[in-house]
Amino acid sequence: MRRLLSALAVTGFLLAGLPAISLANSLPGFTLFSGVKGENQLPFRLDFGGNVNAWDRYRLRIPAKKMNVAAAQFVVTYPKYYKGTFDPKNIEVRVKNQKVALSEVRWDQENRVIEIFPQEAVPAGSNVELVLSNVKNPAFGGIYYFNCSIQSPGDVPLSRYLGTWLLSIG
Repeated sequence: MRRLLSALAVTGFLLAGLPAISLANSLPGFTLFSGVKGENQLPFRLDFGGNVNAWDRYRLRIPAKKMNVAAAQFVVTYPKYYKGTFDPKNIEVRVKNQKVALSEVRWDQENRVIEIFPQEAVPAGSNVELVLSNVKNPAFGGIYYFNCSIQSPGDVPLSRYLGTWLLSIG
């Protein structure tokens, strides 16, 4: 009886671990030494696994607790060594799983900046997801730090750093 229970327990642990193993390449994990404090790390998902030199969709998430003020503009910056490409026509902002109308999306390749302008400011306290579709991942793998800041609406827009996504490609 004891052997049967031990075998069932071990089998249960192994089966429960399989989904976590299969999602390991697409979700952020526990990072010990990144240079970015834990409270500044933002969650994300790479829909197609983050394989080198492959097409992907990035779901860059901003938790509601980070959205202390309304956002009239989202600014995503990425490092010089990231050699992937983006499709500005396939970038969207989602709030409560609803697509937000955008007035403009600009990708400045030279300065490594993506600027996203919603038609109306995204309210404070919202869970936000920036969805970048048709992304061509770089040919070489690595950890890429994507920084997020927003600009508040008003006559004098204030820029605020919200956090960093630590994207692992490859």
